[in-house]
Amino acid sequence: MNIGHNAAPAREQLTAQYRTMILIRRFEEQAARFVNEQKMPGSTHTCIGQEAIAAGICGALQPGDQVLTTHRPHGHFIAMGVDLKAMTAELMLKQTGINRGRCGSMHLVDPDHGVLGANGVVGGGVPLAVGAAYAAQVRGSGQVIVAFFGDGASSQGGCHEAMNLASLWKLPVIFVCENNGYAEMTPSTSHISVSNIALRAPGYGMAGAHVDGNDVLAVSQAAAEAVRRARAGEGPTLIDCETLRMRGHFEGDPERYRPEGQKSEWLARDPIARLAGVLAERFAVAADELDAIDREATAAVAEAARLADADPAATGRDILDFVYAGEAA
Repeated sequence: MNIGHNAAPAREQLTAQYRTMILIRRFEEQAARFVNEQKMPGSTHTCIGQEAIAAGICGALQPGDQVLTTHRPHGHFIAMGVDLKAMTAELMLKQTGINRGRCGSMHLVDPDHGVLGANGVVGGGVPLAVGAAYAAQVRGSGQVIVAFFGDGASSQGGCHEAMNLASLWKLPVIFVCENNGYAEMTPSTSHISVSNIALRAPGYGMAGAHVDGNDVLAVSQAAAEAVRRARAGEGPTLIDCETLRMRGHFEGDPERYRPEGQKSEWLARDPIARLAGVLAERFAVAADELDAIDREATAAVAEAARLADADPAATGRDILDFVYAGEAA
């Protein structure tokens, strides 16, 4: 992203990204509270600390583009414009949820907003994204497909095979590694042989970029170039976004594997605070304006939860509805 010229659109774009990031943060904080208060069945995997990746990557896409996400999916759904109330209802297993209470947190799907699905299988979305990109290429639709995955998924065989095929056929797909430092509880230094995952890109014959995943400007710039290449028929790009999840692998994770002081060190690199600093220093955005955005996000998340909480729960009686083709929606 070039913010040296055309400052007004840049201000608007960055403010919109700030709005997306703070909405993700407030949604994830509420989801974590709901798990702890047993208002939401099961557990959840939050992306607190990783908001700049969702906002930067999805912000570079156009209507019609599609994403495949992971077991840590909420930020991508919000960045793609999915309705907060419908998503909250799904997490609470309500009949009014995106998937009528059948998917919960890890298997959300909303093709109407370009999200072809979250996936509880580590790396499971990457081959699916390549299939979607192949379909887009055959149709000549001009769509770009994004596959989000974590550092733990980066060494899965399915990921390697998918990336090789995508490069061979020059498919319009972008591989985005949310490299948050841990494959569940295993540090990336213990299971990845290279200093950054983008170094693998030349082995596939594709473009690669290693960026600070907590800097939305850097993520946006890498995403814009990858989207340009994909639409121009120049093939896929592998983007390695270095970040850290500021909560555990799952809600309730005791996090005994973290070294002392790690969170404090990364707190200074909080992506939302960093973007707020850019907006204040370069575009004179007042603190009151940013506070108002935060209040709006907090209110929107709370209202979505209030409405969803009043909705009827999904039950076992209708679990087979919509399974077979031809059933009414």
